[in-house]
Amino acid sequence: MAYGQTGTGKTYTLGRLGEEDTAARGIMVRAMEDILADISLETDSISVSYLQLYMETIQDLLDPANDNISILEDPKTGDVSVPGASLVEIRDQQSFIELLRVGEAHRFAANTKLNTESSRSHAILMVHIKRSVKGRDPTLLNENGNSSHMIKTLKPPLVRKGKLVVVDLAGSERIDKSGSEGHTLEEAKSINLSLSALGKCINALAENSPHVPVRDSKLTRLLRDSFGGTARTSLVITIGPSPRHRGETASTIMFGQRAMKVENMLKLKEEFDYKSLSRRLDIQLDKLIAEHERQQKAFEDEIQRISIQAQNQISESERNYADALEKERLKYQKEYKESIKKLEEQLLMNQRSYGSENGTYGPKDDSSNLMSNKENLSAAKEVDELKELLQKETLLRKAAEEEVTNLKSQVSEWKRAEAAGNTEILKLRKMLEDEEHQKEKLEGEIAMLQTQLLQLSFEADETSRRLERGGPGKVLGGLDSLMTQVRSPQLKESGTEEKASIAKLFEQVGLQKILSLLEAEDADVRVHAVKVVANLAAEETNQEKIVQAGGLTSLLMLLQSSEDETIHRVAAGAIANLAMNETNQELIMAQGGINLLAMTAAHAEDPQTLRMVAGAIANLCGNDKLQTKLRGEGGVKALLGMVRCGHPDVLAQVARGIANFAKCESRASTQGIKSGRSLLIDDGALPWIVQNANNEASPIRRHIELALCHLAQHEVNAKDMISGGALWELVRIMRDCSREDIRTLAHKTLTSSPTFQAELRRLRIDF
Repeated sequence: MAYGQTGTGKTYTLGRLGEEDTAARGIMVRAMEDILADISLETDSISVSYLQLYMETIQDLLDPANDNISILEDPKTGDVSVPGASLVEIRDQQSFIELLRVGEAHRFAANTKLNTESSRSHAILMVHIKRSVKGRDPTLLNENGNSSHMIKTLKPPLVRKGKLVVVDLAGSERIDKSGSEGHTLEEAKSINLSLSALGKCINALAENSPHVPVRDSKLTRLLRDSFGGTARTSLVITIGPSPRHRGETASTIMFGQRAMKVENMLKLKEEFDYKSLSRRLDIQLDKLIAEHERQQKAFEDEIQRISIQAQNQISESERNYADALEKERLKYQKEYKESIKKLEEQLLMNQRSYGSENGTYGPKDDSSNLMSNKENLSAAKEVDELKELLQKETLLRKAAEEEVTNLKSQVSEWKRAEAAGNTEILKLRKMLEDEEHQKEKLEGEIAMLQTQLLQLSFEADETSRRLERGGPGKVLGGLDSLMTQVRSPQLKESGTEEKASIAKLFEQVGLQKILSLLEAEDADVRVHAVKVVANLAAEETNQEKIVQAGGLTSLLMLLQSSEDETIHRVAAGAIANLAMNETNQELIMAQGGINLLAMTAAHAEDPQTLRMVAGAIANLCGNDKLQTKLRGEGGVKALLGMVRCGHPDVLAQVARGIANFAKCESRASTQGIKSGRSLLIDDGALPWIVQNANNEASPIRRHIELALCHLAQHEVNAKDMISGGALWELVRIMRDCSREDIRTLAHKTLTSSPTFQAELRRLRIDF
């Protein structure tokens, strides 16, 4: 940190780029060179934020549109962060120098008697470094005492974090010596007040005072962890050589002496990367579930295939056996009948032949007897053959019966195997059902814990905001009652554990569950859910996820259905954050968002609600494609209607919206897309613009001056502006405006308009 009188070389010491002479490089450039030389881009990451504290407002030097950044403090560790600031990853020295050049171009400076380029803001460079600490995960033993690849400790990766903060303080100055006046005088007052607050904090720390007034200024809040915290702090004191500045020199040296008495406690900051562990476990769980389902299906398919195959074989064997048995039976039965029939016929023929011979010839002789004996032997032989054939048939029948018995025993064995398989299937199904029941139970417990975590985060958020306002405050009763209903004994015992931030809450609970709370019956739950969505919407990386998950539609429905002023305020703020994206702007208009915002503005009384609504409409006014539709649906009239409030913050947003609208109209007219008088003049905005062109509040005045210059760029608006008194304001802007770019634009507008030129000649006004 560099501290000293204006013009003594603070910016020279810290911020010189050294492009022409490398020996003239400042501390910022040299520090980044050392950091890049000592890291590995494979395991380490560097990201940079560049901010300025101007008139007690934190502005992003890398994104000038981001001009009202809030400060967050971790209540447990005391770490200070600015989550709304741009965070740019650095890969090499050249990209860092380009980043510094962009930031310095946006920094406020002025010409004073003491310094031709006096910094009018405190510049803060924050360099964030993360390094992965590699380690080996130990394994657990299974029941048999052997190491198992599937049973491992779920140890998250370790991340070591570091932060370098380089602060170029604006120089303290005495008004009589610097010659500051007008807006420069206001800047000097703001600078001296913040430096005075820093001096009070240093005095309190040096004297070991129990109370350190860090909340007196945003500068001291930003540097809270640099003095008396866990950082290693170096202070550069700059003084002027002139004797006429001996008072400032003595004061600066005394400041340095007091600062040397402050003691810091260095602390190594490491944390577990639970996010990557969660992703790894989710992937592993999905793989195990898929593998289990695949094996279960394969097992069931195999059992079914074996069962069908066995049934088919049994049926086929029974059919074949029955057919073969029937064929054999019919065959042998037929042969048996034929043989019996032949024997009977032959016997009958023999008997007839024998009777005929006896009647004709009388007693047989020996030859006849011999013939008869031969025939009898032949018949007996044939009967023996038939008996043998019958015996063979009986044996075949017994063999067939034995085969049938064997087949039946095989069928019984297959049925027993099938029954055993069915029993195993039932057992596996029972195990699967038990696992699913256990999984559902664990998911229910996780959902309950996530809800409790969400409520605790809401309670911490509300308590921290009340403490920042200076009062002890009491947490909302509705939240207490809700927490009583969902709080478990485990949470009662661990009430002092670290509460998750909004970003960690987003990762743990999930966007869908947060959005589902927008429809909760409890009003306090809805309010806090809207606040979480609004905080998430402030991050550009979350906006697309919120819109894709239906968050924009839910917010618009809340504006339409809810009557709670707090919900209206926070929902309008969330919509304003989403409306910073051009794609989201078109979705808001397509879903009737401008009508809902106008309706909310018409019924709202709270200035903060009106400020949020005006901010959302002001963002929509910056889209060239939506000009006609925005005016047709009453957006401009709603914006003008909110000036009834009179609150400076509301008027500043109204002025910003009018300036955005006028700028888009000017661009469209220049490109030949639009012709005719301004829609702002048609809607009666000109009298209010002229009335507030010289407003005391600089944000209102700056936007109104820009709006007047853009309206005056087109000849068709000139007569209305002259009759409305805007010409005098343009002349004043050209002469007295504190910003050179606006003065130049006003001068160019007046010199290029024939109507304005004629009126100025008529009024005899020289410029």
